[in-house]
This record gives sequence, structure tokens and C-alpha cells, in this order.
Amino acid sequence: MSKFFPQSDQSWLVVVIVSWNVQDMLTNCLRSLETEITRSGIPTQVWLIDNASSDDTVTMVKRDFPTVKLIASPQNLGFAGGNNAVLRAIGFDDPASSPQNLPQGVLLLNPDTELHADSLTQLWRFLEDTPQAGIVGAKLVYGDGSFQHGAFALPGLWQLTIELPPLPDRFPLPGRIFESRLNGRYPRRWYEEQRPFLIGHPLGAVMLVRGAAIQQVGLLDEQYHMYVEEVDWSKRITAAGWRAYCVPAATVTHFGGQSTEQIKTDSFINLWRSRYRFYRKYYGWARQSIATWLVQTSMKHQQKRVLTEFKSQQISQDEFVKRLIAYQTVLKIWQGRVL
Repeated sequence: MSKFFPQSDQSWLVVVIVSWNVQDMLTNCLRSLETEITRSGIPTQVWLIDNASSDDTVTMVKRDFPTVKLIASPQNLGFAGGNNAVLRAIGFDDPASSPQNLPQGVLLLNPDTELHADSLTQLWRFLEDTPQAGIVGAKLVYGDGSFQHGAFALPGLWQLTIELPPLPDRFPLPGRIFESRLNGRYPRRWYEEQRPFLIGHPLGAVMLVRGAAIQQVGLLDEQYHMYVEEVDWSKRITAAGWRAYCVPAATVTHFGGQSTEQIKTDSFINLWRSRYRFYRKYYGWARQSIATWLVQTSMKHQQKRVLTEFKSQQISQDEFVKRLIAYQTVLKIWQGRVL
């Protein structure tokens, strides 16, 4: 895109939350969000799309948060599909929509988060004051207050090499390698210094996106049912000329994985299916080939390891079968035999 960044966006915010069977977490998230909206004074619409939860999420939201715009989906649309349903309802996918009728920013927020004091103001102020910012993330902490990486470099081969067995099994790596730039992490001192810094992408748990950037690059890619959606969006947005930042002055507690913990095997398969799509979508033949070899080698190694654990009675038969199926499925995906 050109170096001109439009300043005509309307100064209002839309918050989008996609939930699935996390009623208690969602309650706390919405309460913290209400507090921060009031504190900031930012004109804000809050949208919640519930992905066919089996708990009482929909009833709770209608009863306790009547101002929230609620969509009760009869099926699980996933993260991308759920967010896109709201973005379409707002008018982002409508060619007839005028920029003046769309929000300046859209905050994608996980239901397992709680906003700290002044976090919404810090994110919003940075978006308004930084015309080149297309996507903005926050400083994240776990439920116990400990540090959590909330921003990463775009994925590459070093990250796969460091993350995947058998390399860590056969050649144990120092912890600093896992925390290093080689593994896509940014130094903790950057967060502690409280100054915004450029990133590849924020974690999708807290992600403020400029409305003009959404208009330019389009919605989330729904071919990613779960995981990597924010990586893909960030890559498209930055490729279009915008920049991605982390704003450490905005702190958010992210309890992490509350929905995906309910379906661990499916989550593992979805993660590696999404990564397969990302590498096929953006990287050339050479990098694809190396990535494929790394993943296939790792899945074969993990099949052997889980068999050893089962034979030595370290895991149950049920756990053995689940993990074996997961490794075999991922192997087939990266062999191009199944999607």
C-alpha cells in the first residue's frame, strides 16, 4: 500500500469475543471489559458470538450483560468463522459499507482474559496516535501474574527446529534458546521497559486491528478453524504496508487454553493442520520441504516414544490410542494425504 494512512476512521471501537463452554471465565472477562470501557470513555460496542456452548453462556449473557450484542451460533464456527460472522454483521465484508460507518478499531478478545486498569485506554491511544499501526497487541500475564509471551516473530524454520522433537530429546537445548529471538520470542526487558515495539504478530487472545486495515486485506482466513489465524492476518496486514506492534503499557491476564483444554487431541491436530496451511500458503518450495521433513520426522519419533511409554505402563491404553491417532493424523496432513 502507499505510505498514506487514512485519518477519516470514526473514533469508536468494536470488541469481539468468541466463546465456547467457558461461562465463568467469560463472566469475569465481560466484567473487566465493562470496567475498562467506563474508565476509558471510548465509544464501544461489545459483540459476543457463542459457538454452540452446552453450558448456560447464552442465558448468562442475556441476563447479566444486556447491552452486549449476542449471536448464538447453532454450530461451532471456530475462531476465524466466529469473528468473521461479527465482522460481517458490522459491515466489513460489504462493498457498499462506507468507512465512516465502520469502527476505527476492532479488538479481538479471548473469553479467558481479564483487562488490567488502563489497558484499553493504552491500546486505543496507541492506535489513534500511530497512523501506521495496523495491528496491536498487549503485554500478557498468566493467572498467577507471571510473564507470558504475547508477541512473536512470524514463524520460520528455526522455530520448528527448536520446538519439535527429536532435536530437543537428543540434544537438550538451554532454556535461553527457547526464550530467544531464534524461537520467535522478544526479550522480556522490552516488555519491562514499557515502550511499544515492532513485532511479527500478537497472540490472538488480545488483538486490536485498525478498521482501515481490515477493509484493505479482508477478513480472517476461515480455512484455519483454530490456531494460526492471527499469524496469517498479521502477515497479510503487514504485507499490505501496515505495522504490527506490542504495547506493554497495556497489561492483560490470559489464563490460556480454557476452551482447547476440553479437546486436547483435536487441538493438537488443528494446530498442525493450520501450520501446514500457513507454510503452504506463504513459503516457497525449499522452506516447505524442510518444514515438512522436520514435522514428519518429529511425528514418527513421537509415535515411537508413545509406544515405549505405553509398553512401560507410563500411560493408559486410552491415552496411547488418542496420542497415536493424533501423531498419525498430523503425519498424513504433512504428507498431503489428508486435510
